[in-house]
Formats: sequence, structure tokens, C-alpha cells
Amino acid sequence: MRHFLAIDGGNSKTDVVVGAEDGRILALVRGPGSSPHNLAIEGSVATLDALSRDALRIAGVDADLLVACLAGIDLPTERARYVTVVNETAWATDSVVDNDLFGLLRAGTSDPNAIAVVCGAGINCVGRRADGRTARFPALGPLSGDWGGGGHLAQVALWHAARGEDGRGPATALSRAIAAHFGQVTVEDVAAAIHLGDIPESRTTDLTPLLFDIAESGDVVARRVILRQAREIVTLARVAGERLNLLGRQHTMVLGGGLIAARRQSLLIPVMRGLADVAPKATIKIVSEHPVTGAALLALDRLGTVTPEIEATVRSAIAERLAGPSEDASG
Repeated sequence: MRHFLAIDGGNSKTDVVVGAEDGRILALVRGPGSSPHNLAIEGSVATLDALSRDALRIAGVDADLLVACLAGIDLPTERARYVTVVNETAWATDSVVDNDLFGLLRAGTSDPNAIAVVCGAGINCVGRRADGRTARFPALGPLSGDWGGGGHLAQVALWHAARGEDGRGPATALSRAIAAHFGQVTVEDVAAAIHLGDIPESRTTDLTPLLFDIAESGDVVARRVILRQAREIVTLARVAGERLNLLGRQHTMVLGGGLIAARRQSLLIPVMRGLADVAPKATIKIVSEHPVTGAALLALDRLGTVTPEIEATVRSAIAERLAGPSEDASG
């Protein structure tokens, strides 16, 4: 019986699963974030080493295959460097490392022709064809032309609030709402407090749901920001589809990430309409499964043992374990 080690390593948390080729899940361990963007490769590997060894100890087996889907693995050079370091560990006999969006894509569908867009803290897109071709983007933020994601939307909301308050931009309800949210009289006071460290800059992420609330109350400026986000999601999907020649074919469009999973209608409706226009034959699915499910299924794909029954077993077993009272061990 062959066994696999599947990892979903994000910015805020990491899930590690040990399973068997027949679909049984033997261990699931959750720990802190392991993105190499935040920890560098050495720090990321150290975090994964502790979690992986814990999971393998709980499972009581050795792993034949490792599939690690990690946030922050965006460039070919990053993947190559990470694989070199991982191959020096004793986690598994064979290793595959790639961007975490491929785990999300596989969690969303088994369709070999598929595109995935994630819009959570950041934004990114990947696609694949049955012939093995893939499409991807550097996903380096403004450096690579990216626009959107929760962190960016919070900054845009604050930008519009400041300009709406001092007259450089159109008036917007964001100004009063953001000042009140931080217990300040004006947005200028908010900006000064953040600059001086009296308000932690990390708290600006609170502004993303506030932006949606203001947009859905009818504020024109806030609505335009959300519509811009919707266009970016659709544009990523369109460009990936063009690269893979999928737009005129049947394929699956997987959507994930916190902003999409929240199902705010101000974002979801224009996204669905836009995708229907650019990819009318696509089946659109919003992912509810945990991304580590996709990493586990990718491992089973590589082992060549996936059947519909095994896939269903994996999906239900991982969902049950992560829904349990403890998420830091196999239970």
C-alpha cells in the first residue's frame, strides 16, 4: 500500500494530510502559515518539516509521494529552488511542489480542462488543459500588474475616502464610515494615526468588508471599486482561457478565496455575468472544499489510483476531520 503526504501551505495556516492510495486519510495536522514569501524558503521548509513529521508520526507510515501546494511559489525559479531544498528532506520518496492555486483548482474539479481564479487576500489565476498545458501569472502584486484582493481593496477604500474628504476626489460615504470605524473624526486623522503607529497598519484589512457594505448601500465610488474587482477576476479568467484555447469549449471555471466565498452579491453578480460573456460554455463552480483536499487528490492522481468512489472518500474524510473539535492533529 502506497502512502502520500499532501500539503496546503498558505499565508495564515498550513494543512498537512497523510493518506493511503485507497483514499483513507490517516492523519491531518494544522499549523501556522508556511508561505516562503513570508518566511523565505528556509523558514517555510522548517515549518513544513515539523508539521510533516508530526503527521507521519501520527499516521505511522512513510510517504511515497509528497504534493505540496504553497502560497508564494509563483515563479519557475522559486519552484526549482524549493524542490531542491525539499528533496534534501526525508518527507517522501518523490516530491511535487507548486503554487497553492493548483490545489484549489483540483479541489474544485476533476475536469482536465479547467481554470481557477482566487480572490482572497490577493488575486491569482491558473489554468490547465487535458494535454498538459498550463497557464499562469507571476502574481507578484503591482510588480506584475495585479489589481485587487482583500489587502489591496482596503488600501483603495482608504485612498478614495481620503480624496473624497479633502476634495481631490468625488464625495463618498467611505470617508465618514472609515473615520467612524477607527474612532476618529476624519480620514486625515486615521491616516496620521496609521502613519504614527497609533493604529496598527494590519487593521486596515478591516476596511474590505466595510467597502462592500458601503457599496451595497448604493455609494457610487465604492460600487465602482467592487465592479473593478469583478472585471479583474473576469479578465484573468479570459486571458487564461485564451492562452489555453478554452473559451469556446466546455470547461470548468473554479472560483475561490475569501472575497468570492463570502458571496457578496455586489461582486458575485458582475463576475458571473462577465464569465458568462467571455466563456459561455464554461461550468462555473465556487469552491467550498478545503484546498488541502485538492493537494490530496493531486497526489492520488499522480499515484494513478483515483476513482469517483475514492475521490468522494477523500473529500468527505478531510471535511469531517477539519470540521471536528480539534484541527491540529488527526483526531
